[in-house]
Amino acid sequence: MKKRFGIDIDGTVTSPAAMIPFMNKAFGLQLTLEDIKQYDLYPLVDIERQAFDQWFKENEPEIYRQSTIVPNAKSVLTKWKEEHELFFISARSTHLMNVTENWFTQNDISFDHIELIGSHDKVSAAKQHHIDLFFEDKHDNAVMIHEACQIPVILFDTPYNRLPTPDGVKRVTSWKEAAIWVENWLKVSV
Repeated sequence: MKKRFGIDIDGTVTSPAAMIPFMNKAFGLQLTLEDIKQYDLYPLVDIERQAFDQWFKENEPEIYRQSTIVPNAKSVLTKWKEEHELFFISARSTHLMNVTENWFTQNDISFDHIELIGSHDKVSAAKQHHIDLFFEDKHDNAVMIHEACQIPVILFDTPYNRLPTPDGVKRVTSWKEAAIWVENWLKVSV
């Protein structure tokens, strides 16, 4: 039976370390992904929040253009595209739609829909699009989506999202592991 998957982009399909080289260069840091213990990156730099937000806004398009795809994401998504609907739902702002669509084209990743909501509150989009299963890297998003929508959420493990999760949020370490979980879930879901 065809399902509709809601899929976050940044840190889920793209590398969760995508911003680190940009931050290291701009702020003279030597961060690695293992250094990132919280989702908010601002505390890692020694400038005012407003200045950091401005830096991010100016660099965001290039960060997204250069983001690399996570290992095995393309092969898993390509297989799922034949069997399910892929709705990519991202906190990116709508002015980044061209950058986003170009990235999908350049990486040869098919989709049924891309929605850039401009905030991290993905519950409304998940409900509006009748998502059956969601894929996320932000801990509080994963928990909120699961609890509000009563759907399973796959949480891709990163150093910044290691808080405990409820039973309906399944932590995985790779797209291969996610694909196995989905295959088993499909056998029992109606």
